[in-house]
Amino acid sequence: MSVSTIPDSRGISRMSLSDTASKQPLFTARELRKNYGEGASTIEILKGVNLETRSGEMTAIVGASGSGKTTLLRILGTLDTPTSGELFFKGENLFQKKDAELAEYRNRAVGFIFQFHHLLPEFTALENVMMPGLIAGKKKAEMIEPATSLLTQVELSHRTHHKVGELSGGEQQRTALARALIMKPALLFADEPTGNLDSRSGDIVFELLQRLCAELELATVMVTHNMALADRMNRCLTLKDGVLLQE
Repeated sequence: MSVSTIPDSRGISRMSLSDTASKQPLFTARELRKNYGEGASTIEILKGVNLETRSGEMTAIVGASGSGKTTLLRILGTLDTPTSGELFFKGENLFQKKDAELAEYRNRAVGFIFQFHHLLPEFTALENVMMPGLIAGKKKAEMIEPATSLLTQVELSHRTHHKVGELSGGEQQRTALARALIMKPALLFADEPTGNLDSRSGDIVFELLQRLCAELELATVMVTHNMALADRMNRCLTLKDGVLLQE
C-alpha cells in the first residue's frame, strides 16, 4: 500500500490526516465507562469514551494528572476491563473473547511501551526483544534475525549482547520499543514512553517511534504530558471530565 507522508518541523515524515481519514477504523472504542466503588461512594473515572484509530495514525491523549489516562490506556489494551462499553478490533468485539483468546490477541496484535521499560535485567537486549516471540512458542533460532534487525532499526546494533544494566535510559527504552514491535503488531499503546528520559533521549525515542509507525503503518495511541510531542502526532485528544475531547 502506498502512503503519502508530510514532514514535521524536524523533517520526520508522518502520514497526513487526509491519508488516515480515508481508511476504515482498525480499532474502535464505544462508550467506555469505568467506575470504582459502589453506591454513594462510586467514583466515575471514564464517562463514555469513544475513540476510532486507523492504520498509520498516531493519536496523542493528554490531560491533567489523575484524569484517567493510564486507566483508559489499560482498558484499550485489554489489560483491564471497563464497567461498561465495547472494544472492536477489525470488527471483532474484544470483550466477548475468553481470557486465553485475549492473551493471544495482546501477544500477536498489540505492542506496549511504558514509562518504565519493564525489561528483564538478567537478559541481554537481544534476548529481551525476542521474549514475546518465545512466549508465543516460537523457536529461539527463528527469533534471532528479526530481533537483531529491530535493534539495528532503533540504532542499537552495537548493544545487542549487553545486559539491561549496561544500557543507558534511552537505550533501554529503545530496546523496549524493539520488543513492542517484534510480533509485528497492528496496534501500539504507549504510556509516557519518554517521561523518564532527558529531553535529548526522549526526542530520539519519539523520532524512532514516529518513523517506525509510519513505515509499519501502526495505529498508535500514546498517553503523554509532553505537549510538544503531542503536537507532532496526527491528532491530539484531551481526556477531561471522563470523556475525550478533540484539541
